[in-house]
Amino acid sequence: MRLLFKSLYRKRRKNESVTKYLMWIMHLWLGLLSSIIVFVMCLTGCLYAFKNQITDFSNRNKIYINSDSGTAMNPDLIQSELLKQNKELTSLVIPDDKTKSYVIGYRENNLDKSTYYDQYTGQLLGQPNVSSAQFFDTVLDLHRNLMMGNVGRQIVGASVLLFCILLFSGLILWLPKKLKFLKQGLTIMFKAKFQRVNYDLHNTLGFYAFLMLFFMAVTGLYVTYPWVKNGLIVSLGGSSIDSVSGDKDQKDDPFGGLLEDMLQKQDEKKNLKNAASASVDKILKLSHHHLPYDAVTSIQLPNKQNPRYVVIKTNRQNFLGMMLPDEVTFDKTGVFKTKELFSDKPLHKQFTALAKPLHTGEIMGLPSIILYFIISLIGCSLPVTGFIIWWHKFRKMK
Repeated sequence: MRLLFKSLYRKRRKNESVTKYLMWIMHLWLGLLSSIIVFVMCLTGCLYAFKNQITDFSNRNKIYINSDSGTAMNPDLIQSELLKQNKELTSLVIPDDKTKSYVIGYRENNLDKSTYYDQYTGQLLGQPNVSSAQFFDTVLDLHRNLMMGNVGRQIVGASVLLFCILLFSGLILWLPKKLKFLKQGLTIMFKAKFQRVNYDLHNTLGFYAFLMLFFMAVTGLYVTYPWVKNGLIVSLGGSSIDSVSGDKDQKDDPFGGLLEDMLQKQDEKKNLKNAASASVDKILKLSHHHLPYDAVTSIQLPNKQNPRYVVIKTNRQNFLGMMLPDEVTFDKTGVFKTKELFSDKPLHKQFTALAKPLHTGEIMGLPSIILYFIISLIGCSLPVTGFIIWWHKFRKMK
């Protein structure tokens, strides 16, 4: 027991600053305390990274179709063909790749269903194969709460908070005393002995992955703790959730805007109840006038909850190729109602809209997913290499 205590403590070295000494103690203790949870978080993050790609691969015979078989059917024709089969079209996703099938949502026998649809042949290709869904659901449950419900959620949240502290303490410990030692902190001596290679892997890879790991941790805390969410919104220029709910008289009251929008929709339901619906083709042409670029497009048809057509385009016309949603809505007859460009949103609303894809790496498609996978793998290795460093010291004491 005495040896164990000695392995968790050391005297301050000569010429070692108090800050670095305290950071060393903190880094060791918090690292050992949270290592298993951090390992599980990063490992499950690695496994979950390629969920969409694996799902697409298992459905490749439905997603990828022969585009040489004719001209793609227009949405109105698709809608009429479905009606002949007693199916009511409710939504449509149109990819920007002509070799990919549409995804349609429809209502049949009061049940909402979805299926892949060959727009060249009019064939219903069937629902997605969800054989891998159970595996990924388990991985996600582990990632969120260790499959322990709210208790696990709190354990994960606390461990991620400790991980943020570990990242900053690790950065302080990494900082070289002199500029001439910088190269040593940026390279891994693979020809050295195992303990040196292990130390370099922990030290150097931790430095390279610092910013990305910290960003991933913060976006994870965003969905775990309301106070983190509130703090990020305020820091990005938004209003505190508490102050917004407590101040009903402010001019830019978002609740007032929401109420006004709800009232407008109620009026539309009543006044346009018997009006003829605009065709889906017309809505898509109108939306292209407001969002004049080609992209993955989804259209939601009017329903009992929302009397408007909602068209969302995934805009990738930016420097990094990020997938940013632009939205335009029309009433039942095709009269323009709202237009919401992602670029026009304030910073805090942009972050709120992208919190999930920023956390998972989906924001730029496959390139960012691969990057996130590598960073998560490094994050997974840090508790392992850190534990080996401590264990080697403990064994030497014995």
